[in-house]
Amino acid sequence: MTDTPVSELSPSGAGPLPVLTPAKARMRQLAADYARGLPGLDTHSLMAGLDGVTLTFMAMGDRDGAFDPEHRVILINSRVRPERQRFTLAHEIGHALLLGDDDLLSDLHDNFEGDRLEEVIETLCNVAAAAILMPEELTAELLARFGPSGRALAELSRRADVSATSALYTLAERTEAPVIYAVCAVARVDPEAGDRDDEHPTGKALTVRASSGAPGVKYSLRPGTPIPDDHPVAVALDTRIPIGQDSYIPFRSGRKMPAYVDVFPERNRAMVSFALAVKSAKEDV
Repeated sequence: MTDTPVSELSPSGAGPLPVLTPAKARMRQLAADYARGLPGLDTHSLMAGLDGVTLTFMAMGDRDGAFDPEHRVILINSRVRPERQRFTLAHEIGHALLLGDDDLLSDLHDNFEGDRLEEVIETLCNVAAAAILMPEELTAELLARFGPSGRALAELSRRADVSATSALYTLAERTEAPVIYAVCAVARVDPEAGDRDDEHPTGKALTVRASSGAPGVKYSLRPGTPIPDDHPVAVALDTRIPIGQDSYIPFRSGRKMPAYVDVFPERNRAMVSFALAVKSAKEDV
């Protein structure tokens, strides 16, 4: 399980679209119904809808969590970040909800098998986690108030108490405008990959940590894509002042696509939206 929901775990070819699309819709409905019956969305309130299931925190190595249906227990890695624990808990609740829906489970087994089946199940449980922690009412409120912006992304992460990456994929999926969202931060570049250059002699540079486009937007910014020092994203992070202006998307290939760039700096990272002027092409850059 990862704390990166929905899109990142739903590559093209993950399964027959006519099957996966209604499966996601069913999973969202199950999760939304579950969330509406909870007394709150804090850690222990999240468990209130699962009768007889206990929650245990323990060291789990590289694993974030697990659901043991036989012993009715959810295990969460005690050594990961709190927001990751929280998303993991919602994800494992998704496993419990899925196992309780015989029709959905039967459809999945009829159409997928092996590793593909496991991948689809993980995708659906991430869909459930997003629906529980980031209800559509919340994203609709933020988009109405701030538009498809870096500020909306930052607010979703804060109010839902989830990682910026989790918020990014969920907000992108629910945005109708042609927008690419990104989380950018200073990171160590890889000399062997040819990323280090004379502009960054210390081996550190502002790069894309995660990115996702709204439905219909086929371009994406690959993780590790460098942000030029004079780009609005870099300027906003350096000055700690939000910026919104016409600029461009700095693709790794060197291509610059015109876009309205909205940047909301937050601590050591920048929440960004790139609003495209036209529909994007089919291939990634």
